[in-house]
Amino acid sequence: MHRKLFSLAVPAIFASAVFVSCQKEKPVTSEGTEVTTTKDGNQYVLDTLNSRVEWKGYKVFKSENTSHFGTITFESGDVTVKDGKLESGKFVADMNSLTSVDLKDDAEQLNKLNSHLKSGDFFETEKFPTSSYEITKVTPSAEGDYNTLLDGNLTIKGISKPVQFKANVSINEGVVSIATEPKDIMREEFGVKFQSPAENGVIKDEVSLQINVKALEKK
Repeated sequence: MHRKLFSLAVPAIFASAVFVSCQKEKPVTSEGTEVTTTKDGNQYVLDTLNSRVEWKGYKVFKSENTSHFGTITFESGDVTVKDGKLESGKFVADMNSLTSVDLKDDAEQLNKLNSHLKSGDFFETEKFPTSSYEITKVTPSAEGDYNTLLDGNLTIKGISKPVQFKANVSINEGVVSIATEPKDIMREEFGVKFQSPAENGVIKDEVSLQINVKALEKK
């Protein structure tokens, strides 16, 4: 009888583990737009050593004196180029790499802030170890300082929403470079709702994100 119960329990535990693992990779809720881009073209692989997300958060008023800023590195990504133009791309960020640059010379405060940002109060990285941006549409632009409009689905904490970035895209000698504008997103829309006590300064809902990636052509 004990052997029979054990044989039933093991598959059930395994199935539960697989379910939890899959939940980390799939959006919990999605308002993302349909992906109209394709992988029909030349394939490029993200250069993770030379790609990053730059972030900035603020208290009370958006100013340099009330901000923290830092980086998040990518764990993987790919880009497709068709007829010499960007066709598609998806970038997966390692949320456990999140760190504050402005506190890099103060180890105690740096560890304190990084740990808090990775906790359940903010990005809950143990449960949601990755975030991603998948391009759904690429539109050339001749206005302003950026040559491309990128429409895509941004996924943070398992919540996926459409976000458009202005970007400069260049393709040269087997390297694709994409540098977006700094873009404000509303963190509460992605389930990041923590607020500190008023006496410590109200944390703004806006978080500025800027994506800088390089991808190398597959040989």
